[in-house]
Amino acid sequence: MIDVLLLWHMHQPYYVDPLTRTALMPWVRMHAVKGYLDMIEMASRYPELKLNFNFTPVLVKQLEELAHGETIDLWETWARRPAAELSVEEKKGLLDNYFKINWTTCVEPQPRYVQLLELRGRIYGPNELNEAVALFTERDYRDLQVWYNLAWCGFSACRLYPELGEMKRKGRDFTEAEKQRLLDIHGEIVREVLARYRRAQDEGRIEITTTPFFHPIMPLVYDTTLAERCMPGREFPPRFSAPEDVEAQLKLAQELHGKVFGRRARGLWPSEGSVAPELLPLFAGAGIEYFCTDEEILFRSLAQDPGHKTRKVDHLELFQGWTCEHQGARVKALFRERPLSDFVGFNAARNPARDAASYVVHHLEHIDDVVTQDGRAVLLALDGENAWEAFLDGGEAFLAALYEGLQASPKLNLSRLGDYFDGAGERPVVKNLHTGSWINSDFDIWIGDREENRAWEWLGHTRRFLQEACAAGLAGENREKAWFEIYAAEGSDWFWWYGPDFQTDSDFLFDGLFRRHLQNVYLLAGVTVPGYLEIPIRQRGLKQQYTKPSCYISPVVDGTDGGYFDWLGCGHLDVKRQQTAMFQADRLGRAIHFGFDAKTFYFRFDYERRAPEGMILVFCKPAHVRIHLKRDGEGYVARLEKSRDGSQFQSAEGECLVRHKLRVEMSIPLEFLEVKGENVPVAFVVQVLQGGVEVERYPERGLIEFTGPSPQFALQNWMV
Repeated sequence: MIDVLLLWHMHQPYYVDPLTRTALMPWVRMHAVKGYLDMIEMASRYPELKLNFNFTPVLVKQLEELAHGETIDLWETWARRPAAELSVEEKKGLLDNYFKINWTTCVEPQPRYVQLLELRGRIYGPNELNEAVALFTERDYRDLQVWYNLAWCGFSACRLYPELGEMKRKGRDFTEAEKQRLLDIHGEIVREVLARYRRAQDEGRIEITTTPFFHPIMPLVYDTTLAERCMPGREFPPRFSAPEDVEAQLKLAQELHGKVFGRRARGLWPSEGSVAPELLPLFAGAGIEYFCTDEEILFRSLAQDPGHKTRKVDHLELFQGWTCEHQGARVKALFRERPLSDFVGFNAARNPARDAASYVVHHLEHIDDVVTQDGRAVLLALDGENAWEAFLDGGEAFLAALYEGLQASPKLNLSRLGDYFDGAGERPVVKNLHTGSWINSDFDIWIGDREENRAWEWLGHTRRFLQEACAAGLAGENREKAWFEIYAAEGSDWFWWYGPDFQTDSDFLFDGLFRRHLQNVYLLAGVTVPGYLEIPIRQRGLKQQYTKPSCYISPVVDGTDGGYFDWLGCGHLDVKRQQTAMFQADRLGRAIHFGFDAKTFYFRFDYERRAPEGMILVFCKPAHVRIHLKRDGEGYVARLEKSRDGSQFQSAEGECLVRHKLRVEMSIPLEFLEVKGENVPVAFVVQVLQGGVEVERYPERGLIEFTGPSPQFALQNWMV
């Protein structure tokens, strides 16, 4: 029997402007009424299971502040306002922000919410927003106020408060009293949710670990030059080095953890799994006995460790605890199994709940079959809140099936981290811990791009100013608050959204929050804020995820590199740019190319290291068509299906040419796709399959859309 350790990570950055005590974004409250409550309620259904939860102190701090009325949630004030009394700016705030939720799982299943979305417009700009303000009636605004806050309520909230279900069934024409009661329920959950976790901890059912206070990338805060170890040759900002800030963030984390949960944390999830050997003495000094990070950190550590690098690393060595050493400090560690963790976080929602759960349990049992060393363990560590928004039921059926499968398996023993390490005995030693994060084993997400480097530079300027202000006499409460602003600005989340890696419609809000923390340092010191802090660092807007075809193409479909002109002018989707709020490693896909001539649609799939077992091209415009591509030896076979309603598909006869050598290429007549006539809208999505389940989808959000052939298209895009 192998020990299985599930670690669910809960985190939100600091959205509060400490000077106004206003939370500028609502995600702490929203995730409380959904993910945080759902996860502990699910754990209570299976009291025999031992689970692990990581709560970042910056999240705990915000939950406590909301619970005690110490902060104001700006988006809640918009909802509390009677619809008849909303100002124009508040109406714009509602229309701009109250659709920021998963449309597929939370908006589209609710007819009234969809109606309001269509009234606002799915795609809009400032002009459309101004027009929509006048289109919405008082009743529309009130229903929007309700639906946004109601749609965030998870399955546990609806179970504990049956009136929420009654409101969902009612669907429209809500009263002010119903709206206020809904928001009161939000408040009740926020005030209760952390106490539920503490009770489960005190009953011995869960362990709660921590993270440095404001979720900083500790190696970079310690010294940005450490990034050169895993990112040689990159351009970096002027050196930022503050080991004392890392020490302070760990100390503050333990203080708050002890206050809220009644005991200091034994375990640590380093922010984004980011580690460096220099951090180990700081971990030990803060009372951290063990930490968790990604499997690739282990493999790279062993490859460069004098005690291990003379032999080939055995992947099965992952499945055990380790001891990491540096300068006399010894801290234990577990390294997460990445593929299964990523499957739960990114792909389980795309499959039937029991199939997805069985997939996880089966692979865990296989690990038990092949691992033979003492102290066997497998760690699954992943985001414990964002993943559930992709499930129509909030993940309830999947979690139930997963917990039931784990509980029933004679090969698997769910364990708390402390229980495992207390009984594991001496562990093999790593003496040269790799410097990196769980994402590509480097820090590319947070440093090295022009925007990211500028943020580090401005953080460094502000920190040096504060040091000088303290030396000149800044003291007391303002001094303490100013340092908290620096610690908040060191959080990883601001740098996450800078640079080209990730984009969201809230990019500029995050940019403003980061600069607000720096501005507050100067305000607390009683001086004028430097003008450059008024200028956004974020320069990139929300870009289209793909390019559309610009001219006719007629490539030779043979799966080879072909000629240069074969795919010139095709549409293109860069898979590496398809990152949303979460990062997915080990993608199969690299790029998708697509285009057409007057009679044929062409598709090409470029992969990274290996061709997928299968793919499905799902067309929803102009007709519902599915093209299944299944690996058959070195090639692929195609199965064609059509549907009238998009739900019930039947086999269909048609010509489809598929070839595979260096990449997957396909052609199919436009007539089969029912692209008939001129300027016909076409829309499709690509699903990638492994082991019979969907593991990737492109684009991650929405569809690839373009307009079919026409004489005008041929003339406008003619080229020699």
